[in-house]
Order: sequence, then C-alpha cells, then structure tokens
Amino acid sequence: MGTTADDQLSYLHTLEPLCDRRFSKHVHDNVHGNIYLDKLSLKFIDTEQFQRLRDLKQLGLAYLVYPGAVHSRFEHSLGVYWLAGAAVWTIKAFHTVKLAGLLHDIGHGPFSHTFEREFLPRVLNGSNWSHEDMSAKMIDYIVDEHNIEIDSESIKRVKEMIVASHTSDRSTKEKQFLYDIVANGRNGIDVDKFDYIVRDSRACGLGCNFQFERLMESMRVMGDEICYRAKDYLTVHKLFSTRADLHRTVYTHAKVKAVELMLVDALSEANQYLDISSSIQQPSEFWKLDDLIVKTILIDPRQELKKARDLILRIRRREIYQFCNEFSVPKAKLEHFKGITPQDIVCSQKAGGVSLKEEDVAVSNVRINLTRGRKNPLESINFFKDYDCNEKFPIQDDHISHLLPACYEDMIVRAYSKKPELVGAVSEAFENLQLKMFGMKAQVHDTPEKKKRRL
Repeated sequence: MGTTADDQLSYLHTLEPLCDRRFSKHVHDNVHGNIYLDKLSLKFIDTEQFQRLRDLKQLGLAYLVYPGAVHSRFEHSLGVYWLAGAAVWTIKAFHTVKLAGLLHDIGHGPFSHTFEREFLPRVLNGSNWSHEDMSAKMIDYIVDEHNIEIDSESIKRVKEMIVASHTSDRSTKEKQFLYDIVANGRNGIDVDKFDYIVRDSRACGLGCNFQFERLMESMRVMGDEICYRAKDYLTVHKLFSTRADLHRTVYTHAKVKAVELMLVDALSEANQYLDISSSIQQPSEFWKLDDLIVKTILIDPRQELKKARDLILRIRRREIYQFCNEFSVPKAKLEHFKGITPQDIVCSQKAGGVSLKEEDVAVSNVRINLTRGRKNPLESINFFKDYDCNEKFPIQDDHISHLLPACYEDMIVRAYSKKPELVGAVSEAFENLQLKMFGMKAQVHDTPEKKKRRL
C-alpha cells in the first residue's frame, strides 16, 4: 500500500520535541502537516533572498503539462528542513543539519535544473556552475547582509553539508554520517529526495508507493555511516525506482522537454540584451533572478528581444516544438555514447528531400538512472539484521529478487522540429541516423505527417 498523508503526519509528529514549540513559529505544509521553525532558521527564512524561493517553481516548466505542479522551492525547502530535523532527532545529531536542509536550494536558478544544465553551458561555453555552490555563497551573503548571529564553524558545516553530494571537502573527519542526511554523495539516500518524491508525486496527481517514514524510523549510525534494516531493502530500492519513474514521466516528459528547449532558446536570445548570465557569480545580484524573467522578456518592447518574445508567446499559445521520435540507446553502446546533436540529424538527410538546417531541429538527450550512473546505488549501502546486532553488511540484488533491474541507466534521445511543416523531414532524418548508428530504428511514433501518408 502507498503512503498516505495521515501516515506521514502521524510518524513525523511522534518525533517530539524537534524544537521547543513554545518559542517556535509553525506553518502548515500539505505534505508534512505543521512544520515548526526555530528562531535561528526564521532569521534566514525572513529574508528577501529566501523568500525569493516562492517565485521558483520546484518543477520548472512541468506545470504546463501537469497543472497541479505549481509548488515552489520555498515549500520544498521547508519540507527538507523538517525531515532533516526528524532525521537528526532519530540519530541524535545537531541543528546544523536542519539549517542545511532549509538552505540547500537557496542558490537555485530559475526553471528547476534547466537554468544550470542547459542554459548556462550554452551561453558560457560549457559552464560548470552549480546551484549547490551558489547556495554556499548565498548563505555567507545572507549572514553578512542581515547580521545573523551564528558562529563561523556552524556556517562552515552547513555549507559543507549542502555541497556534500558533489565534493569530498569536509572540515572534519568525525561524524561523516551528518554529511549524508541532506545531500548524500555516498549512496544517494537523503531527506531531499524523501521530500521531493512525495511532494512532486502529489502535485502531479501521481500515486506514490515509497514510504520514507519506514527508513526514517529505522536508520542507525554504524561505523560513521547511516545503515538501514535488512528487511527494508525493497523500500530503499523503491526510493530509487520511484525517483527514476518521476524522471521518466514528469521531469523529462516529452512535452516538458519541448517547452524547456524553447525556453533555453528564448533565454539565449535574450541573454545578450538582458545579461541574464552575468549575475551567477554575485549573490547580491543573483537573488533577484527568478522564474519571472519570462514576464520581463514578454513585456519588454525592444526590437532586439523580438525573437525571445515570440518564443515565449509560442509557449503561452501551446505552439511548442513538435516531437518527432525517440530511441533508447542500446545497453552495449551506453558507455561510449556522447549524445546526439541537431547537426547529426541534419547530416543524415537523404538527397532530394526538404533541406533542413541546424536551427530547424532540437534534440534532447535524456539520461535516467538510479542516482549512481550505470552503477547500482544499493551496492554502496550497508544494512543491519536487527537492533541487537552490531554488524553491518551489503545485500546483493540476487539475494532479494530476480525481478530487480540488470541495467541501472537509460539514455533516451528525442528529436523535435521547431517548425510544424518540417516534422516529416526531421523524423526521416532521425530514423536514418538511427539506422546508421545502430542498424535499426525505433518504433515509429505517429506524427501528423505520417498520418497524412497513411490516409
């Protein structure tokens, strides 16, 4: 059975006291119920930099496909704060973990991950900027700007916990397990996922069978790492499989990606006039950037922004790039696959047809995995038999079920036509490319052009 809201609330509110509630403010959250906020956390929350998260949709442009997906980074951050507090209460840790949960997304750019993974690399020649690093910079800025009294060692720990998923720089070798609670670079189990998996599933009207409270109540520190009961192995696997399902059905939905491709084109066109990318190194400027940049482009009358405006208008009118077809890269080819470009498709046209240009084609290379690339994340997790046992051990998949996956990553390549009249030509060139690369082509999806041919 799936996790209900009542199940989650009843579990979380047994974790008393997460803070002295006589001196706490509380807000009601539609996933976790009442969230109690301590005084130090409120000092960060009640700043314009944190309140900016209200204007960043958690799922970027997915609301254009899933109308309910309008929740924000603000509520997700409160949720991660609350779960981080529940986790540290379970294992008797420290308040810095809660602050890391609260502030882990303070450096996020507009439109979910599209800003840092698609837009910035295009306009800044392969930028490796990350929202985690900006979160660390933003925390220093907020502390200085608002004169928040907190010791420097605590702030250092908070920042290290936020960037823990992609760096090994840590100021101490003690209590390493604390760095695995909010952003777990060791095996991917963290309260950030606990919150967004349940919150995003609910917002998009999807069921969710992942029960995070089972893991929250059973976690145990052994040998400086968080371990879980062996009988919760399938719950851990459900965490990763549910995340992968969300990537496939929501985060990388074909129409969501089509809109993202259009948005990146629009932002790229506008960047040289609005200088959007120049703010990414300075927190004092970056916090002013949010999803409303689209409205800025739309109402700016300058002729130089006409191309960007027209793209935003096309999105508003649902005249989005047309999906042509997709294929999944064969397992044997995954290791050396570098991605497909519009140029690859254009170069695969047959003579005598419509002459395509690179600017007519858009491509999305979508990688979906269980958080550890082509590796099984469960290989990095240790379990224990029961609470009387002090031995930890890994569990092999084949000791649990023969139905678990043999491959842990998919690469899906999708081709889009930017102009409706070129759908047939792009589809044909894309199929030619597949034949050239793999000796076969994917099952053909219906397009208006193909329907006409059959009629």
